Amino acid sequence: MSMTNGRASRRKFLMSAGPAIAGGLVLPSIAGETFAQSIGGQMEKPGAANEKIWSKEYWAQKGDVKLYMFRKRVGAPQAGKAALPVLLLVHGSSISSSSFDLTVPGRGEYSLMDAFARFRFDVWTMDFTGYGKSSRGEGNSNIADGVEDLKAAIPVVARETGQQRFHVFGESSGALRAGAFAMAHPELINRLVLAAFTYTGEGSPTLTDRAKQVEFYRTHNRRPRDRDMIRSIFTRDKPGTSDPAVGEALADAEMKFGNDIPTGTYLDMTTNLPIVDPLKVHSPVLIVRGEYDGIATEVDLINFYTKLPYADRQFAILPGAAHALSLGINREQFWHVMRAFLDMPPRLDNLKNG
Repeated sequence: MSMTNGRASRRKFLMSAGPAIAGGLVLPSIAGETFAQSIGGQMEKPGAANEKIWSKEYWAQKGDVKLYMFRKRVGAPQAGKAALPVLLLVHGSSISSSSFDLTVPGRGEYSLMDAFARFRFDVWTMDFTGYGKSSRGEGNSNIADGVEDLKAAIPVVARETGQQRFHVFGESSGALRAGAFAMAHPELINRLVLAAFTYTGEGSPTLTDRAKQVEFYRTHNRRPRDRDMIRSIFTRDKPGTSDPAVGEALADAEMKFGNDIPTGTYLDMTTNLPIVDPLKVHSPVLIVRGEYDGIATEVDLINFYTKLPYADRQFAILPGAAHALSLGINREQFWHVMRAFLDMPPRLDNLKNG
């Protein structure tokens, strides 16, 4: 979509969707001002870098499949102390949960887990079947499989935290997994963040190109994934939105798990969209899109946003960002809008059915 067409579509949408904007739509030109007003100015940075972050590994069982889980928070849990809000991070198609706890020497903080642990969340993530440290399984680890993986992981989180509702964040196909899980189990969702999300895929140049390999995805449960493929995550949309060192660090972290990964999410995204029905998502939702995202188009996401039935919803478009929001140069802007949404004070009115 050209910049001219993009501006025209936004003007048309703004003229026709006043109620939706009241529900929390945030467009690039007003994003910073809106969030600053909503929380009283610039949000504080994460806690001190020397703050002690506690971590622990866990395993969930789904039939014969072992699912790796990882947790971080400031300080170990202690009996008698109030529980921290739980944030579950859901990874995408081509990388494991290592992407949420990445170290990039000399480049600042890139661990989403550490950042939100210092924001006082109890942060969890997991490797889906066939990714990272989890068992390979016999299937292609598609979106439906991911929902089942999450169902297997939730009892572990609930047992260890004592909580029954959770914030869930998903990025790219992880957003599809998170959204599909929210449809299936709304009773477990506190607030839902969908980043680099795809609704119908209409107008997506990346998905159009990916669809050329659809027969391979149909006939193979795994696909090749080398260092160049991982680097391309950060360059295919808009060079300059990420530090090249990040691609190298992520490739170092990921290649130790092998040079192939499941095909299921690619097959779903090229043949089975839409997967998430906005009318069946009954929780507060934040949708975050990078300005240069080559998969999630603005028009497609606005179409999804306007159909959401829950009044507590926000749409943020972040300038200078592409598909890899959590690992981009402007990742702190992403932290800001996500934290503001997760820390939203509760409603106090009596109009909740309105």
